[in-house]
Amino acid sequence: MSAEVTVRIPEALRQFAGGSRELRIAASSIEELMTGTAAAGYGALVNHICARDGQLRPFVNLYVGDASIRALDGLRTNLKTGDVVTILPSIAGG
Repeated sequence: MSAEVTVRIPEALRQFAGGSRELRIAASSIEELMTGTAAAGYGALVNHICARDGQLRPFVNLYVGDASIRALDGLRTNLKTGDVVTILPSIAGG
């Protein structure tokens, strides 16, 4: 059963989310969240998060609450109603 999850969008990626700061998507896992986000019309956002093979891009981090999905179960990380997923792209520069 899918849960309603809040996805927090950083300013650098809001142009790919219709200018939204947050999206609410029904999903029971991160993988399902990516599919649901694309189905909701935000495929360009998903393309900035995941590579063509469906794996998380190395310069993007996703957090469920305070935990990185890389430390959890990756794209198979389970979600529950009320979870907040934060997209955090790496920033480089000097």
